[in-house]
Amino acid sequence: MGMTASFLVIALLIGVSAFFSIAEISLAAARRLRLRQMADEGEPRAQRVIEVQEQPGSYFTVVQVGLNAVAILGGIVGEGALTPYLADVFLNLTDAETAKTAGFLVSFLTVTSLFILFADLFPKRLGMTQPEQVAIRVVTPMLWWVTLLKPVVWFYNSLANGLFKLFGLPAKRDDRITHDDILALTEAGTQAGVLLAQEQQVIENIFELDVRTVESSMTSRERIVYFLVNDPEEQIRARIVAEPHSTYLVCDKHIDEVVGYVDAADLFQRVLKKEPISLQGPSAEGLLHKVLMVPDRITLSEVLTQFRQAHEDFAVIVNEYSLVVGVITLNDVMSTVMGSLVGPHDEDQIVRREDGSWLIDGVTPVFDVMRAIGLDELPHQGQYDTLAGFLMVMLRRIPRRTDSVSWGGYKFEVMDVDSYRIDQVMVTRLPDA
Repeated sequence: MGMTASFLVIALLIGVSAFFSIAEISLAAARRLRLRQMADEGEPRAQRVIEVQEQPGSYFTVVQVGLNAVAILGGIVGEGALTPYLADVFLNLTDAETAKTAGFLVSFLTVTSLFILFADLFPKRLGMTQPEQVAIRVVTPMLWWVTLLKPVVWFYNSLANGLFKLFGLPAKRDDRITHDDILALTEAGTQAGVLLAQEQQVIENIFELDVRTVESSMTSRERIVYFLVNDPEEQIRARIVAEPHSTYLVCDKHIDEVVGYVDAADLFQRVLKKEPISLQGPSAEGLLHKVLMVPDRITLSEVLTQFRQAHEDFAVIVNEYSLVVGVITLNDVMSTVMGSLVGPHDEDQIVRREDGSWLIDGVTPVFDVMRAIGLDELPHQGQYDTLAGFLMVMLRRIPRRTDSVSWGGYKFEVMDVDSYRIDQVMVTRLPDA
């Protein structure tokens, strides 16, 4: 075989090998969501790629048969393609035996380099950059090869299936998308500049709704502003002026005997109409609303469902002893989702100091604390919702001032306690962390 013919055969083998390489990598890298979108837009080949991804055994069998056959033929052809001509060149410089060896080595390295570059690296990088576009272009000829080599494909595919069963391995890939997959995509989108950091945070917060309990976003018991049913009008007006809110709880005798709630807008209308404000008797009709009661261990996602079913945006949270532990509104849940975009007053709960430490309010949700300081997990999660709860669980008692807990390279030190309530916690990074 002449030199020109040898080069043509090598070029043909490189082309065939490049085709199988790009077919292999593009099918593996093609995103199912993108393929489904292309199929819905009228691209029939995208549906074929999806079907092949569900049962890729025959496809990859053809790929491996093709790649190995080309590799063997390339070795046979490549060995004699350039060796005689290069040996003649080296013969002018050294003896015949050394010239033959040098010619073989140079020929081997040249042909191998051509295969590595044009049959492997280049096609695979091309297939990785645009996997869906490449996959839909190669799927039809690959299916022709599957049909053409059906006996060979059946033989090797059966052997491979037997090995999968022998080792108890799944024969199909799992294409289910988890929330971790979505979060990884949003993080990659943020790093690529497709998503803003705030948008990524909102998406992460949405997934947290299924794990965060209502206690993590509620207004705690001691901060609830409420009226008693027998409060005089002057006292009601004074409290509204001193502590303006959109909704006020109404109780009988004490906070644990909830009667209902009143809307600030309704009170405002009464004032404009110069009507008396009373929370009991006939005057309370149309002013006092029935309140939604929810248990303290449900998640924010579940409370959203109850808001939708009850057509309410305000709920009272009670514990197993029917004692009020807090109240929550639809705006509280949305503030959790939107983060710092809603409720700027919440930013005061976590303050970054100049020395790199954090001063954190004890009632701050642990998810916000973990995000602020960069912790992935805390021990005994699920037993508490706030930073104060974390310290109580770790210390196994009511914390006192200067008590501290070290975890994950950080020191959590109680700075201020008010009537057994943890007001401020100093979080500092340990020197050896």
